[in-house]
Order: sequence, then structure tokens, then C-alpha cells
Amino acid sequence: MESGAGKTGEAATPILRHMASAAQPRQGGALPEGADGDGVGDGLAAPRILIVEDEPGIVDFVTRGLQAAGFLVQAALDGEEGERLALAGGFDAIVLDLMLPGRSGLQILASVRGAAPSVPVIVLTARGEIEDRVVGLEAGAVDYLVKPFSMAELVARVRAQLRVIAEASSSTLSEEDIEVDLLTRKVRRAGRSVPLSTTEFELLVFLLRHRGRVVSREQILSSVWGYEHDPATNVVDVYVGYLRRKLGTPESPAPIFTVRAVGYRLGGAA
Repeated sequence: MESGAGKTGEAATPILRHMASAAQPRQGGALPEGADGDGVGDGLAAPRILIVEDEPGIVDFVTRGLQAAGFLVQAALDGEEGERLALAGGFDAIVLDLMLPGRSGLQILASVRGAAPSVPVIVLTARGEIEDRVVGLEAGAVDYLVKPFSMAELVARVRAQLRVIAEASSSTLSEEDIEVDLLTRKVRRAGRSVPLSTTEFELLVFLLRHRGRVVSREQILSSVWGYEHDPATNVVDVYVGYLRRKLGTPESPAPIFTVRAVGYRLGGAA
């Protein structure tokens, strides 16, 4: 079990000193003034975001930033309260610190993935090593930010994940000049029909639903093949090669990019 101890070093960075100097957050969560839980003042529905973070200054910084972007925000300052709120439901996305008192971020992540697998969880972490990022992604996080971070980037990443969810219910997916019809399972690129095998189709759909983001080979294995492979397997690389050859032409290579030591990205970075 992880705890919040030992995080003093984080507060020494300039941006976190700024966060910590802000006013303390309202206990029990923070909704914008005039909001009734169903909208932000004007009665329009707004996405609900849960923040689970034990540094009050960071909570206030993130709360203010997300509220300014039009989100409804509730916060928990420890792992046990964060897990309770997350499992109670009603949130469109969760922003989760990994080092928490009571329950660690990874424990909360496992609980959320079991109860509400469609809710995106964005991890905040002071750990920037690739191995630490992979652990969070493999545990079920859809994205991560390393502290100190830009509020504008966090807002953009939350919005990107909410777009993925909204578009997942659509019958079509597209990026650049690739179009996929989920009902007929037909694929076209620049108006040209592209026949794909079942596995190639599922891989393309996964990449399209995460377009603009880097996904690890482990994420692809788990989501497309549905079970764990030997980590040394090159099956993902082989099928990405198949997709590139079928989607690409000499004049227009497939927009599937390799991110060294991490995985792949379809399309431009979000």
C-alpha cells in the first residue's frame, strides 16, 4: 500500500509551490457556484469529473482549472474516500493520483476497472520513468500526466477522453482519410476499399478510438487479443505491419507511427 508520505519534494517545484499557495479546496468536493449537479449555472449538462489527490493545493489548482473549462468537479483527499466516490458512479472521468493515504491509486484503479470499465481514468504521477507509466496504463489508466503539469494540457486530455467515449457510440470512426463503419465492418481510405481480416479490423478500431495518443504494445495485446501474451511476442508489430501495407500507398503511407520503446500512435498527437 502506498501512502502520501515522502511527497514533500514535489512541493518544492515552482508550479507545485504555486498550487500549494492557492486557497484550500471546499471539503466534500467542489461544484461551480449556481450549479445543481446537472449543469453549470445555465442548466446545460456538463461532464462530471472526480479528482482523487491528497495535496490540497493541487486539488484546488485542478478544481479551479476544470471548473473554468466548464466541468463539474468533486474531490477526495484520500484513497478510501476517492474509491467510495468513484464506485458510487455518476462521473464521466476520474483524475487520480497514484500515491494516496488509505488506498493507493493502483488499488482504486483496479476497483474502477472492475465496476465501471468505460470511465476514463487519467493518472497524475511524480514518476516519469517509462516502466512506471506502463504500470499505470496496464492497470487500466487511459492516460497519464507527470507532475508538475500544465493545467491546459490536463483539460485537453480530459476533453480528448470524453470525445473518445462520445464517438465510441457512433457507428463510424474516422481519422485523416481513414473511415471505418462499425456496423458493416467496411474500411475505406481516401475512398478506396480496404479489406481487412478480423484481427486487423479490431486493431484498426482500437487505434482509431485512441487516435492521437500513444498506446503501448501491452494495451494493444490486452484489448485486441483479449489475453496476455509472452511480453517478448512480436504479434503486435506484425499486425501493425499488415495494417500499414494495406492502408498505405507509395504516395500516402498509413498514418500509424512507431513511438520508440513505448508503442504506436495513429494520426497526429492530441
